[in-house]
Formats: sequence, C-alpha cells, structure tokens
Amino acid sequence: MVMAAGFGQRMQPLTNGKPKPLVSVKGVPLIEYGFARLCEAGCETIVVNVHYLADQIEAWAKRHASPKVIISDERQELLDTGGGIVKALPILGSEPFFVVNSDSIWIDEGRPALERLRAAWDEARMDCLLLLCPSERTVGYDGQGDFLKDSEGRIIGRARHGEKGLAYIGAYLVHPRLFANVRLSKFSMNLLWDRAIADKRLFGIEHKGLWLHVGTPESIALAEGALKEALTLSR
Repeated sequence: MVMAAGFGQRMQPLTNGKPKPLVSVKGVPLIEYGFARLCEAGCETIVVNVHYLADQIEAWAKRHASPKVIISDERQELLDTGGGIVKALPILGSEPFFVVNSDSIWIDEGRPALERLRAAWDEARMDCLLLLCPSERTVGYDGQGDFLKDSEGRIIGRARHGEKGLAYIGAYLVHPRLFANVRLSKFSMNLLWDRAIADKRLFGIEHKGLWLHVGTPESIALAEGALKEALTLSR
C-alpha cells in the first residue's frame, strides 16, 4: 500500500494546487519513488489511498498498467495512517504486506531495503517490522530519531528528548492481525505501534543507504543533490 491521502501542508505553496505525492524531485513525482520500490520487490497489486486533490492521483494511477493499482477512496473523510489501512484491508488480504509513504525516498546500498524487510520477517515474533535509519545516514532530517531498539531488533520504546533514536523512514512490513479488534475508523499507526511495543511484537531493521527526508520545499534541492551524487557514484 502507498499512503497518498495527506494534505502536505508543510510543502506549501507547492501543494496549493497539487497533492504532495505529485510534487517533483529531480523531475519525478514523489510517489514514483516508493511505487518503483514496490514494483522491484515483486508486488503485483498496489493500493493507493486518496483524499486531497484525489482526481490528480487517480489520473497518475491510470497511467500504470502494471502492477495493478487499486484506489482506496477517502474523499469523504481522511482516515489517518491507521484508519486508511483498515479501510483497505479487504483488498490487501490476509498475508503480510508492505506499506510505503508516498513521500518516502531512500537510496539502497547493497541488498534493496524491501528485500531486507522481507528476509528479516519472523512470523512467530513480529506483527510489524519498520525500516529505520540512523540520523547520520539521512539528508534533510534534523530530528533526534523516533525509536529505540535492542540487539535483536525489537523496538523497546520511543526516543525521548535528548536520546538518539532511529528515524522511521516511511516503509514497513505488517501483518493484518495487528489491526484485529480495532474499533476506530480514524486513527494514527502510532496507536498500534505503541500497542505492539507493549506486546514486544514491534521490530525494526536499519537501512544501509541514505534516507532523503522531503518534507518542505527547501528540502527538495537537498534530495536532488543526494540523488545526483548517488547516480554519479554508481557509474
């Protein structure tokens, strides 16, 4: 699933007449980066949720004949990161699935990140496996990190003020059972992640390459520079 329903308020004025997923970085819409990663990982069906300026994202989706793109329509009400997935669960099925933010760009080093998530997945121990990144391998990010994990990869808590954590970079693998018995229609994934931390069933792996945090118009130039440098080094 690609999460593409948000307003992108911090990206204004670029999002005044365009949804954030269609804002370009190096001539490519943001949504294309995560979408391409899912295609490379062999996903045959990709769900994309829409709300703000939904018609534009639907038009983008229609240009992709393969893999199959299914729109999850949230025009009537924006359901947040958790509620949007619950609405799409009948399409996503009963097996673990990837979730990627539409503004998530990362540069792989070695084995692709989604392949690493798939290889690290442990059905018996995990309900959700996050892709995380240390701050020194980020571009355009000035936070302290989101999560703390132990030597086995289990998330043991959230980074508090002054603690150096690992940044969540907008991609994860999750089992539908994490959403069982949820009675809310609109909620953040943070609610379920906190529950999974308490149950010792939230895990994470560290990304080996760079994460490009594209949250504001000013961060676009930083991301484009990092992508240009990565292309130069790969030649």
